Amino acid sequence: MDLKNKKNLVKSIKDIIFDSFNEKKVDKKIKHKKKKVLPKLTKLIKPGHNPIISPSYYNWETKATFNPAAFISDGKIHLLYRAIGEDDSSVLGYASSYDGLYIENRPTYAVYKRSNSHVEYNKPPIRYVSGGGWSGGCEDPRITLIGDTVYMLYTAFDGWGSVRIALTSIKLSDFKKKKWNWEKYILISPKGERHKNWALFPEKINGKFAIFHNLHTDDPSRVRVSFFDNLNKKDFAKADFESPDPNALPNKRCGWHDRMRSVGPPPIKTKLGWLVLYHAMDSNDPNRYKLGAMILDLKDPTKVLYRLKNPILEPDEHYENNGNKWGVIYSNGAVIKKGKLFVYYGGSDKYVCVASIKLDELLSAFKEKKTTKLKKLKNFLSFKK
Repeated sequence: MDLKNKKNLVKSIKDIIFDSFNEKKVDKKIKHKKKKVLPKLTKLIKPGHNPIISPSYYNWETKATFNPAAFISDGKIHLLYRAIGEDDSSVLGYASSYDGLYIENRPTYAVYKRSNSHVEYNKPPIRYVSGGGWSGGCEDPRITLIGDTVYMLYTAFDGWGSVRIALTSIKLSDFKKKKWNWEKYILISPKGERHKNWALFPEKINGKFAIFHNLHTDDPSRVRVSFFDNLNKKDFAKADFESPDPNALPNKRCGWHDRMRSVGPPPIKTKLGWLVLYHAMDSNDPNRYKLGAMILDLKDPTKVLYRLKNPILEPDEHYENNGNKWGVIYSNGAVIKKGKLFVYYGGSDKYVCVASIKLDELLSAFKEKKTTKLKKLKNFLSFKK
């Protein structure tokens, strides 16, 4: 072998050794590089058989069945849902469930109606759109069981110029027997103002009834709650509600949203405080109602202790978009059964749906600041026990 070839051979061997050394260094760096840890997701579950209630051929609920209230008694979950039929009025239907996921009883008639007998047609009509129901009636009920009495708050629209909060009640024993002996409703929000979406706490706080009536204050760590000695017309008449219409307020960033809409179901008592679910929107993802969650102080429920940094329910499924209004999820009712939180909600202003999560899992997300999201369970048969 001549000198030139020997030099070329030596150079090639050096190149091979150098490249091999560099590759080992790169591999070593890759092996020791820290992997990025993604936040653990705490997920609510939407069953694959959603929606659980849909419009029927009965003339009072042919167009929409949505926005259900819920409470639990003796292990049975009771729902009252808003229905719209051929006359375009909003009435309430009943359904029940033992496992929280499947409806086992649903009468063929409306169990609550409100007549519009005192419409002031001499006043100009208001511009009001809320899931249809142009003829007025009772909208978006919220139910609270206190002792042996079932209290119900709902939005009373007269079909013309008045949107107020109404309160009625019924004895639990009558409710269970389907004897719909409702007390005559009283209008509890101020006359001449637009009010919706109020919720009664499930027990007295500091000896008084408490009503959550607004999310908006100048301080994001506070909400609006009013207290009453009694739930009667006299006490409400002298109440001084400061409850601004969210439609009239500018956007204001607070966590994942910049427009809070309303409280969802009545607050639920937990070991951390009062669990409150609420509706809000984000201008970065416009025209989509989402559900957030916060914890309020047990003794001072105007004080926000925790707030999740992301929505826990979003309108991603076909039944949350292909109804009367796309991109809408709206929850009025939630219960705890066997350690699990069941959230009942309206999908696209047409259907009744449900989502669930273990309560302890949700509460841990508040303290650990984990991301909490929903997932769809494709095989709903796995729910069966």
